[in-house]
Amino acid sequence: MNKVSAPHGLQQASTPIGTHAGYMPGFGNDFETEALPGALPQGMNSPQKCNYGLYGEQLSGTAFTAPSHQNERTWCYRIRPSVKHSHRYEKIDLPYWKSAPNVVADVTSLGQYRWDPVPHTDAPLTWLTGMRTMTTAGDVNTQVGMATHVYLVTESMVDAYFYSADSEMLVVPQEGRLRFCTELGVIDVEPQEIAIIPRGLVYRVEVLEGPCRGFVCENYGQKFELPGRGPIGANCMANPRDFKTPVAAFEDRETPSTVTIKWCGQFHETKIGHSPLDVVAWHGNYAPCKYDLKTYCPVGAILFDHPDPSIFTVLTAPSGQEGTANIDFVLFRERWMVAEDTFRPPWYHKNIMSELMGNIYGQYDAKPKGFIPGGISLHNMMLPHGPDKNAFEGGSNAELKAEKLDNTMSFMFETRFPQHLTDFAGKEAPLQDDYIDCWTDIEKKFDGTPGVK
Repeated sequence: MNKVSAPHGLQQASTPIGTHAGYMPGFGNDFETEALPGALPQGMNSPQKCNYGLYGEQLSGTAFTAPSHQNERTWCYRIRPSVKHSHRYEKIDLPYWKSAPNVVADVTSLGQYRWDPVPHTDAPLTWLTGMRTMTTAGDVNTQVGMATHVYLVTESMVDAYFYSADSEMLVVPQEGRLRFCTELGVIDVEPQEIAIIPRGLVYRVEVLEGPCRGFVCENYGQKFELPGRGPIGANCMANPRDFKTPVAAFEDRETPSTVTIKWCGQFHETKIGHSPLDVVAWHGNYAPCKYDLKTYCPVGAILFDHPDPSIFTVLTAPSGQEGTANIDFVLFRERWMVAEDTFRPPWYHKNIMSELMGNIYGQYDAKPKGFIPGGISLHNMMLPHGPDKNAFEGGSNAELKAEKLDNTMSFMFETRFPQHLTDFAGKEAPLQDDYIDCWTDIEKKFDGTPGVK
């Protein structure tokens, strides 16, 4: 069995039963894990005295009275209760990290936009200082909507920690490798993987291999879950066993530390004298996880036509309106194209949902030129979009044999809310001013002669 080295003093379970390389498989499971034998109480949550002099504490991700199938909480057994990780707060400014509502008067969000990759700079950047907000949607104060970010990270956080009271964070690396040292364990993540960090969970981000760049979907609303498969049945798409949750790991370090909290779109800082990553054991279903996008099994048409792109949904965050998501996370990866007498690329459409796409690697079939790895496109709600001329002509005239769509991995953050551009997205990020012209040379082909195609 592989053992995971304990980074920066983190102590982990040395022989985690039922785990793979320091992780436990499953999505939404009721996990239990301990870094010291006997640290986890059995048969009860809150004994009068916990072993090792630990404190019992519950972290609730839903209301206490949420339906049982939605209720999420984790019991933590920690060296200090988290009230010791909180002191007087002072507001700080992270000028590039924005929250909704954030409507900029002199930036037009109505349009079809595409950006080249946000470039690295010579400035040293951490997870906090390197976050660059591209769009916001909804309202962080009422816990609806989202924000999308690009992160540029060159340096590890040292004796510095963070948590968001506003949001769950979906992290999509595109370049470099990161380590998330969280209260509940350690997650290493690299391109073609994602990580999910729950609202309220304290963590530190370290650079394993840099510089690092990637995308973040900040989810203000109900947390991500697996989509219902309907008539697809029990298998394919994202399977629960491929999600990995870390085993318990803890730090017992007495050192001056800073904890930064994001709360209602504002950032606050507090000083403490120790590491807050001190959970020795835990059990519950509210925990961080990672997922290997290469394990996503796409499904599609095997005779003619093709389904809506929602068939490629990896995760969905419900809105309360049945069938309409606060956010969908959609993956376009390698797959076979086999449909007969069918225009195979994505078709032209207007959509009630707003779509922000990012390219992890390779080439996207609807835009074979200009949408490069690390790039972003935005098609806001009810704005038409679709293939450029080359993609349309190729899809209309190709020999329809079985074809492997290869060397491609792009994703979409889709929301029911309009996405508003930030100042950074509208004025500083490398916007492709000519993107809207990609449809200019599409020709009128209409011929009223009966039977003409």
